[in-house]
Amino acid sequence: MHQRKIHNTSVSLTELGFGASVIGNLYRVTPIDDATAAIDAAWEAGLRYFDTAPHYGLGLSERRLGAALRDHPREEYVISSKVGRLLVPNEEPRGVDTWGFVVRDDLRRQWDFSRDGVLRSLEDTLERTGLDRLDIVYLHDPDDHWRQAAEEAMPTLAELRDQGVIGAIGAGMNQSAMLARFLRETPADVVMLAGRYTLLDQSALDDVLPAAQEHGKSVVAVGVFNSGLLSRDRPAEGMKYDYQDAPPELVARAREIAQVCEAHGTTLPAAAIAFPYTHPSIMNVTLGMRTAEQVGRNVELHDQPVPDGLWDDLRTQGLIRSDVLAGHGGGRDERCL
Repeated sequence: MHQRKIHNTSVSLTELGFGASVIGNLYRVTPIDDATAAIDAAWEAGLRYFDTAPHYGLGLSERRLGAALRDHPREEYVISSKVGRLLVPNEEPRGVDTWGFVVRDDLRRQWDFSRDGVLRSLEDTLERTGLDRLDIVYLHDPDDHWRQAAEEAMPTLAELRDQGVIGAIGAGMNQSAMLARFLRETPADVVMLAGRYTLLDQSALDDVLPAAQEHGKSVVAVGVFNSGLLSRDRPAEGMKYDYQDAPPELVARAREIAQVCEAHGTTLPAAAIAFPYTHPSIMNVTLGMRTAEQVGRNVELHDQPVPDGLWDDLRTQGLIRSDVLAGHGGGRDERCL
């Protein structure tokens, strides 16, 4: 699978990445055999970028990912995790985690973007994964912690990067405005942009994507299905958009986009995966994958041809913004190294 290097670093990512939140039992239990089979299938398909976080299943995702990758050559894959949520003993457990992960709540999350918190979080992650290093470290959802994240956490990560301990640093969020600030005002190399440059939401064109271009930095796109609404050929009522029930008007718009995709010989989910690559600063799309079957489907969708003419028609019909760069130097094939 083609790879592209994060600007100004030595870290290269495969075009498609494996998002390990779901193998942390997000929303429902994922048997360990299914999780391991998914990671094995991703490896066989050529994926070499794997993303996790302490938040995902209170460390379960990190443990499972580290165990499944342990027998693979360390220099052949890239793994990222996150800091900002320390896992500490839970003095008042209720039995099950309340953050959407089906795991015991013997631990709880504690916000901490201090220098000591970052170092402790990294040490804990290395212990859970069994790895000797991380390739990328993101600040995880620092929405309400800008000052400490920018003034303590990011300089700490930059120091570790400059020492060669970490390959690249950045932040991951569901909003784009603060990610733009990280790109403009801090030493971040890359940001993980969730849901803000998709077929249904191109708001990142107003902030984070221009910032990435201006400063020569990189973007990883996640949440490209907007929580599910773009994941089927024919969107239906009751599907999710940004973790909530999709409004009828968005379902109708997704159906219109699906019809245009069909007219161009492709599908809505294939177009949803291909769309972020239309911007030159986006160099990877990472998808959550729970089973080997999901891996196979996502790889097939990723490989499905999506003609540039689709973007032209979607612009003409007002279904995506007129300033989307598709057909003007973007596109997955033209960006591959």
